[in-house]
Amino acid sequence: MSRRGDPIAGQVFIEVDHLDGTRSLFTPAPMSSLDDTAALVFQRRFSHAEPGKVRDRIAQEINFDPDLWVISLDLRGDDPGVELDVGSRNL
Repeated sequence: MSRRGDPIAGQVFIEVDHLDGTRSLFTPAPMSSLDDTAALVFQRRFSHAEPGKVRDRIAQEINFDPDLWVISLDLRGDDPGVELDVGSRNL
């Protein structure tokens, strides 16, 4: 799934297809500072989960925030190439 959201106000989710029947989902991490110059930091919401579980979560978020962007990656590994919150949890 890929989706374009609002170019100014939309949050970014990253969906990773691991090409083994599982998917991971990365969502914006809660703001830890008030510094507006900080890079985007993500947290891992789901790790190698069933695709339906990830799609359902994305659909739930779109219903709440229609400005949402979804970037989809095919990746055999676990590193999506973005900065992760140290406390990132695996659900």
